[in-house]
Amino acid sequence: MLARRLPTSSAFTRRDAARLGVAAAILVGVMTAMLSVDILPSGFSARVGDVAPTDIRAPRTDTFTSQVETEAAREEARKAVPPQYDWSPERGQLTAARQVAAFDRAMQPVDAAFAAVLDEKARAKALAGALPGLSTASLETLQGLSTREWRDLRAEMERALEAAQRVEVRDTLLPAAREALGERLSPELAPAQRALAVEILGPYLVANSTYDAAKHAQAREEAALAVPPVSYTIKLGELIVQSGRRLEAVDIEKMAFFGLLDPQPDGVKLIGWLLLSTLTVGLLLAWVWRFRPMFWHRNNALLLVGFLLVMATLALKATGDRSVLPFFMPIATAGLLISILLDAGAAVIVLAVLGVLASVITGAVELGVFVLMGGTAGIVALRRGERLGNFIQAGAVMAAVNLVVVIIFGLLGEHDLTWVLQLSAASVAAAVGSAVAAVGTFALLGNVFGITTSFQLLELANPSQALLRRLLLETPGTYHHSLMVGNLSERAAEAIGADPLLARVAAYYHDIGKLANPLAFIENQAGMENVHDELTPEQSAQVLKAHVANGIDLAYQYRLPKAIIAFIPQHHGTALMSFFYARAKEQAVEAAGARPGTPEAAAAEAAVDAGRYRHSGPKPQTKEAAILMLADGVEAAVRSLTSQEEPAIRAMVERIFRERLEDGQFDECDLTLRDLERVREAFVAQLLGMYHRRIEYPQNKIVELESRRAAAGGGGPAG
Repeated sequence: MLARRLPTSSAFTRRDAARLGVAAAILVGVMTAMLSVDILPSGFSARVGDVAPTDIRAPRTDTFTSQVETEAAREEARKAVPPQYDWSPERGQLTAARQVAAFDRAMQPVDAAFAAVLDEKARAKALAGALPGLSTASLETLQGLSTREWRDLRAEMERALEAAQRVEVRDTLLPAAREALGERLSPELAPAQRALAVEILGPYLVANSTYDAAKHAQAREEAALAVPPVSYTIKLGELIVQSGRRLEAVDIEKMAFFGLLDPQPDGVKLIGWLLLSTLTVGLLLAWVWRFRPMFWHRNNALLLVGFLLVMATLALKATGDRSVLPFFMPIATAGLLISILLDAGAAVIVLAVLGVLASVITGAVELGVFVLMGGTAGIVALRRGERLGNFIQAGAVMAAVNLVVVIIFGLLGEHDLTWVLQLSAASVAAAVGSAVAAVGTFALLGNVFGITTSFQLLELANPSQALLRRLLLETPGTYHHSLMVGNLSERAAEAIGADPLLARVAAYYHDIGKLANPLAFIENQAGMENVHDELTPEQSAQVLKAHVANGIDLAYQYRLPKAIIAFIPQHHGTALMSFFYARAKEQAVEAAGARPGTPEAAAAEAAVDAGRYRHSGPKPQTKEAAILMLADGVEAAVRSLTSQEEPAIRAMVERIFRERLEDGQFDECDLTLRDLERVREAFVAQLLGMYHRRIEYPQNKIVELESRRAAAGGGGPAG
C-alpha cells in the first residue's frame, strides 16, 4: 500500500529574498511613479481681489474644509437664535403659587360679602367696596351673581390663573397673555361672567420670564458650535477658479489648501503612494511565494502579473478624476487573463489588490466592490476558457453581478436614479469590454510571456500536427502508446483537479524522441529482431536515455511550448531502467563465475553502478508530470500482461505506483497520497474500458485458425 507522505518545503531562502527584492523594487517603483504623477501642483501668488490669470484646477481629489464658509454658516446660525429668557418650570410653579395666594387674599372680601346675610343694596355696596377697580359692566355682573354662582366662578378663575401662571409668560408678551385668559376659562361661562373673570384675573397674571442677555449670548455660541464644518469633496481636475474672475476669500482658502499659492512637490502624498504600492506589491508577491511556488520561480508568470497590475492601475489612474468613466474601464480583464494563463486563485488575489487601488485612487468604495465582485464572478464563469462560449458566459455573469452591485449601492442611498442608470450602462459595457479584451489578447499575451494557452494546447492536440503525423507514420507503435497514455492522463487529471488538457497534450508528445531511432523501442519493432539483443545492458540504457535528449531537441526544432517540453525529461524523472539493470547484474554474476545467491554473486551485483541505469531527470515538478510518469509506466506494463482481467490490472497498477513512490519520484511535486489513490482508481477504470472482453465471432475464429496453419506451413485452400 501507499504509505509515504510527499515532502514539501516552505523555507524562505536567500535566492527567494533576492527575487523578492528585485521584483518588488521594479513593481513598486513603477506603481509609485504612476500613482504620484500629480504630486507637483501648479499655481501662482494671489490675494483677495486679484484677477485669476488662468483657470485653476484641483491637482488631486480631496475633502476640503472651508473656514470662511464655516464661519459664515455659524454667523447665520447665531442670527437665527431667538432672544433667551430666564423662565423655568420651577419658577412657573412658584409664581403660580404666589399669585393664586394673592388672588385668594384679594377675593376674601368678596367671599365675605356673598357669605353675609345682606339685602341686595347692602350686598351691592359691599361688593363695590371689595373690588373698587371694576368696570361698571363687570360690577353689575358681579352684583347679579348668586352665592353659588360666585363660588363656581371663583374656583374657575383660580384654576385658570394657576394654569396660565405655570407656563412661560414673558414680560414682553404680558398684555397678550392677559387678553388670552378668557381662552383658559370654561366655555360654559356666560360672556358677561367671562368678561368679569378676565378683568378680575388680569392684575394677578404677572410675567415669570424676563430677557437674559448672558443666556442669549451662550445660546448663540452653542448654535454656532452645532454647525458642522463646511466640507465637500473636490475632484481631481475640478475647476477652482475661472480665468478672469476676482478672487474671493474662499478661493484663496482653496488654493492654499491644495498648495497652489506656493507650488511645491507634495512629499507627504508621495510617501503615501509609496507605502500603498509597497504594501500591495509586498502582499501580492508574498502570496505568490507562499501559495503559488510554481509561479514564484517563473519569471514569465511574475512578469505577466506585474504587467497586468500596472496596466489596470494605469487605467484607473487615468480615469480616476471622472465620476462615471472608471466604471466603464474593463479592469476585470486582468483577472480573466491571469485566470486563463495562470490560475483562478492568483486572479482573485490580483482583483482584490485592484479593488483596493480603485477605492483609494477614486475615493469610491463602490468602485472597489464593483471591480472585485464583477471580476470574481467572471473568473468563476470562465472556468478554463477553452471555448469562445466560456468568454460569452463570463461576460454575461459579470454584467449581472455588476448590475447587482450598482443596485445595492443605489438602495443604500449612495446615488439617485440617474446615477444608477448611468452606472448600469457602465456595468454592461465594462463586462462586455472585459470579455472581449480577454478573448482578444490572451493568446497574444501567452506568446509574449511564453505561457501556453488552452487554444495552443487544442491546436497541438490536433492529429494533423506535423510532429504527430511523423509519429504516426514513422513510429506507429509509439503513436498508439502516446494516445493511450493521453487518455489515461486526461482522466486522472480530471479526477484530482489538475489540467486534463495539458496532461493529454503532454502525453501525445512525451516520446517524440523515439523518432530518432524507432526500432530501438519494442512497440515499433512489429515482430522484427530486437536490437537490444546485440547490445550490452549499459549500451541499451544509453539508447533509452537518448530518446529524452532527442525529444527535447526535436521539440525545440518544432517550436513546441516550453510547458510541453518540460514533460519530456520529467516523464521518466530519475527512474531506474530496471530491466537493463537486472540484466547487467546477471551478466556481472556470470562474468564472476559465481552462483546466484552466494556472497560472491552479491558482491558482483553490488559492483554494478545503478546510476548508469537511471534517467537524468529532473523528477516530476507538477501534478500533470507525475500523472504522465505513472500513465506511461502503467500503459506499457498492462500491455505486457497475458491476462487483462481486473485483478491482474489492479495488481500491476499498484506495483507501478509503489515503485515510483518508494523511488522518491514524487518528492518535488505537490501530489498527495489522496491524489495518488484517485489517480490509481481512474487508471483502473480507464484500462478496464480499454481492455474489455469482446464477443468471439465464428468467422474471426476461422481466420485465426487458417493464419496459424499457414504460419506452420500446412498450406491452405487455393485462393
